[in-house]
Amino acid sequence: MQDNTAIIDEAIRSRRSVRAFLPKAVPQSAISDILALASRAPSGTNTQPWQVYVLTGKAKEALSTDIVKAYLDPEAVKQHSEEYNYYPTQWVDPYLARRRKVGWDLYGLLKIEKTDKARMQAQHARNYVFFDAPVGLIFTINRVMQQGSWLDYGMFLQNIMIAARARGLHTCPQAAFTQFHSIIEKHLSLKSDEQVVCGMSLGYEDTSKIENTLVTEREPVAGFTKFLS
Repeated sequence: MQDNTAIIDEAIRSRRSVRAFLPKAVPQSAISDILALASRAPSGTNTQPWQVYVLTGKAKEALSTDIVKAYLDPEAVKQHSEEYNYYPTQWVDPYLARRRKVGWDLYGLLKIEKTDKARMQAQHARNYVFFDAPVGLIFTINRVMQQGSWLDYGMFLQNIMIAARARGLHTCPQAAFTQFHSIIEKHLSLKSDEQVVCGMSLGYEDTSKIENTLVTEREPVAGFTKFLS
């Protein structure tokens, strides 16, 4: 029998961004359990700045349909932009090199050539159907909250992904949804003080899909840590 350390370590180590899911439904009770556990994440003065929308069935399909339609329309997509900069406005190494590598590693598995813009666009559009996952999550935060609460939010999101792994589920956190916040606002009837943070796919991995063999590299501890004594 595994001890607690081994179980937790494996849940963290096995977390990946899965980009193809089975149509198998996830019980609502399992989703509720995951979110309840994730809510134990720390937050400054216990503010708990997260708000979650769980989409399945027709609600998920309707949102995906409208976003994909806007994304694939060259004129419509110009009307949509992110409310906050998830990525830097000016890339530098080693971050640029890491970003390029993961992108080309994925396209390499899918045999998408660098000049094949149409297939690149089609692959990116799969974000907006939650990679066919049965559950789509949209996360929002109150606009009054500041940078510290966004850090707290990250811990909440990580808890969701680790709790999902402990239950045999996989996830893919998705900043891609932020570009289409206005469409999301309409579908979810968001209040004016709610800002979209990101989306996330949740479900059972389709192990037959080549894109799910992608395992991203990590810098060794010595590369990002200084031990001082």
